[in-house]
Amino acid sequence: MKRLTVILLFAFFIAYPQFGFAKDMLLVYSGAGMRKPMDKIGVAFEKKYGAAVNYNYAGSNTLLSQIELTKRGDIYMPGATMYINKARGKGFVDYEKPIAYHIPVIAVPEGNPGKIRDLKDLTKPGVKIIFGDPKAAACGKIASKILKKNKMYNEVWGNVVATAGTVNELVVYICMGQTDASIIWKASLLGTEDKTDIIEISKKQNCIKVIPIGRLTFSENKETAKKFVDFVASDEGKEIFEKCGFTTYQDPGHEK
Repeated sequence: MKRLTVILLFAFFIAYPQFGFAKDMLLVYSGAGMRKPMDKIGVAFEKKYGAAVNYNYAGSNTLLSQIELTKRGDIYMPGATMYINKARGKGFVDYEKPIAYHIPVIAVPEGNPGKIRDLKDLTKPGVKIIFGDPKAAACGKIASKILKKNKMYNEVWGNVVATAGTVNELVVYICMGQTDASIIWKASLLGTEDKTDIIEISKKQNCIKVIPIGRLTFSENKETAKKFVDFVASDEGKEIFEKCGFTTYQDPGHEK
């Protein structure tokens, strides 16, 4: 009888953690391009606060659609402020902070077989390009914006042979030499130096974006979710981002 009582109590506390000792669990919707630092931050946060972090990585717009559909989760961290502005406008976000910059670059396979030197070279006949899907991934949306800003969208898009749903898929395509070039976040190429080369885009031509993080209004762990947002925005969190190749928000030189 005593053993049965213990089992029932344990099951109760698992089902209703607000009444017992079960560990808080956060569901974080994060853009795929932030996977490296966010995985590390999840481990550090759990160690510090005892709350587990469960990630859902995908393209920023894909995540926003999932949030709108399910009305579940605690945190949204897209690859650009445009997406969190949309989420706030829908009433999904009630607390947010800027974290780091997403800096677009032209990425090519090592050795640069397509002889790409700048944006204009993406218009050359025969160049094979793979971009992020503008309807799913922030990196795809920003690539389109850069091309439109520089009045070469139609010429370059004529060379696009495929699109990818996440920035991580683009990294794989570039590393495998399946494309001559792509426009991608610079930090996403960290650790691929032996397989890729980077062509910087001038600040005048570029569209650098701020990476935000926000708490979702329907979070059932609001206090812990706020701690998570603050932890990511803290010096400790930003140091993790810097080690993963990002420029953190306190550097105003990159802001547009």
